[in-house]
Amino acid sequence: MLNWAQIDTVLLDMDGTLLDLHYDNFFWLQHLPKRWAEISGISQQQAEQQLKAEYAELSGKLEWYCLDYWGKRLQLPINELKREVMHKIAMRADVPEFLTALKHSGRQIALVTNAHPDSLSLKIERTELASYIDTLISTHEFGITKENWALWQKLQQRLNFNPERTLFIDDSLPILKAAQDFGIKHLLAVANPDSQQLSRQITEFPAITDYTVLLDDIRNYRAG
Repeated sequence: MLNWAQIDTVLLDMDGTLLDLHYDNFFWLQHLPKRWAEISGISQQQAEQQLKAEYAELSGKLEWYCLDYWGKRLQLPINELKREVMHKIAMRADVPEFLTALKHSGRQIALVTNAHPDSLSLKIERTELASYIDTLISTHEFGITKENWALWQKLQQRLNFNPERTLFIDDSLPILKAAQDFGIKHLLAVANPDSQQLSRQITEFPAITDYTVLLDDIRNYRAG
C-alpha cells in the first residue's frame, strides 16, 4: 500500500484521522442546533435546517472551521458549548500504537488541522496527542485551509519537507486531492472517521480502517 522506504515526513490530519470524528459530528449536527434553539427560542428543526445550509455554503472555507465566526454569527459561547460534550473527545483505538511506531521510526511527524486553535487546544487537553507529536499546526495560523494549494506551499516553507518523500493522511477526499495537486506523493485516506458510522468505500486513494496494518512496515523501514 505504501513504500515506507520512500517516506521521511508524515503529515497527519486530526479529526477523523487521529481522533474519532463522532465528537465533531455530534457537536455540530446535534448539540449546537439543540443549544441554539434553546437559547434563541427557535425550534430545533429550524436550527438544524439553517445550520446545515450554512455549513454547506461555507464548506472548505476558513469560516466553517472558525469558532470565532460561529460565536459571532450565532451569538453563542461556542467554546463553552463544546466543553459541555467534551467527554466524547477520544483518540481512535488504533492511534497510540501507530503514533508510537512513527515516533520511533525517526520520521518527521506533524499534525496539520483546519480546526480552530481553541478546538485544537481542547483536544490536546483531552487526549495524549501532544505526547506523540511535537509539531501541532492549525491552518488558522496561515489564514487558509488545507483545501487550498497555497496552504501547502506555506506548510512546506514552515516544515521544509520534500513532497516526493512525504505521506499525508486525512479522512477528507477534497483535502487529499488538494495535497495531491500540490505534489504530495504518498497519500492515505481514512475510510472510517466516525466510530458511529459505517466505513466508506473509497477508490480515489489508498484507504485504511485500521492503522495496525501499517505497523510492521513502519518498523521495518526507518527514516533515512
